[in-house]
Amino acid sequence: MPVISMFYGIIIRMFYYDNKEHSLPHIHIEYQDFKATLSIETSEILSGHFPPSKLKLVLAWIEIHRDELFADWKLAIEGSVVFIIDGLK
Repeated sequence: MPVISMFYGIIIRMFYYDNKEHSLPHIHIEYQDFKATLSIETSEILSGHFPPSKLKLVLAWIEIHRDELFADWKLAIEGSVVFIIDGLK
């Protein structure tokens, strides 16, 4: 379960071969004790809960890096090495 980005205490992961439970492209986000899964395409929360102020940061990050996220998703579901995506600065 590789970390693809980290910023402001938020960890973003994309798991290998993770297209069974949520068949659509998605990421896993963590902040302190909060965890959620978000759609890459729509930024919709698929599961979990996240603090609203931190979620806004993640949503902005997804908007900026959506193409890179889709490229990483393709690699991850094939079991290939994913690349790191810059965090917010």
